[in-house]
Amino acid sequence: MYRRIRDLREDSDLTQQDIATYLQCTQVCYSYYETGRRDIPSEVLIKLARYYHTSVDYLLGLTDVQDEYPRALY
Repeated sequence: MYRRIRDLREDSDLTQQDIATYLQCTQVCYSYYETGRRDIPSEVLIKLARYYHTSVDYLLGLTDVQDEYPRALY
């Protein structure tokens, strides 16, 4: 999982600070997410999945399909 969020960020030519700002956390906090020093809360995983237009399952490594799930209509 940690490798995937780093790869997605790097593939998008973003810095850790860019994503930290989006997540409203510090760069150090986000760095800990990428290195596995801190568990990623589910709400942060959801925000990352939405940002990168992918699924939480992809971020977690449960699938290699990068497509996002359709959003609920409520």
